[in-house]
Amino acid sequence: MEYLHNGFTLSLCEGAFPLSTDSIALSGFVRLPRQARVLDLGSGCGTLGLLLCAYDSACQVTGVEIDEKAHLTALENARVNGAQSRLSSICADLRTLHSFLAPGSFQVCVSNPPYFPAGQESANSKARHQLQCDSDDLFEAAAWALQYGGDFFLVHKPERLAELCACAVNHKLQPKRLLLLRHKPADPISLVLLQCRKGGKPGLSIEEEYLQEANGTPSAYYRKLYHI
Repeated sequence: MEYLHNGFTLSLCEGAFPLSTDSIALSGFVRLPRQARVLDLGSGCGTLGLLLCAYDSACQVTGVEIDEKAHLTALENARVNGAQSRLSSICADLRTLHSFLAPGSFQVCVSNPPYFPAGQESANSKARHQLQCDSDDLFEAAAWALQYGGDFFLVHKPERLAELCACAVNHKLQPKRLLLLRHKPADPISLVLLQCRKGGKPGLSIEEEYLQEANGTPSAYYRKLYHI
């Protein structure tokens, strides 16, 4: 059991990727319009959806998750937190999104996708490796689901940034905002968080943050993320 903001809790099924800084940072990076309709691509046990619902009581999050155990856990998490009306899950392959969701149905898409290409499988392979979809599949799904002017927010590894931006532009999702995240101020970049806008004009703002001060104490950014 993980304890989240505003009394929300998160349970994970066996084999699920644990709650991590990646999801916490992404939930803090997302900017939601009023009464946002959000689609979580590869939603797992509903982690991002719960984080967003805990932060914004007016948003509605729909998850798409191919693994049935994770999908059922997400539904149970919604029930336990009394969020059934705001957090739902669809057990489906996001590559077939066009067959069950109308285009332009959402204002926001989010994703904490697998980071590593297929062929490097290890523990938690489905959560970590692109066995069932790649970056192009992900951006294609987001482009289909988003209304014009809607935003896609995702977290990824810095070495994949060029690929992500190329996929985004290819699907008419313009990179608008980039956050470079480090563990400490002098450390290499550990994560990138990217916001892309459907039909957006060129123009990218770049931000930098770190999780710990040089002496190892939590940074102001970390304290804000974790509501300390």
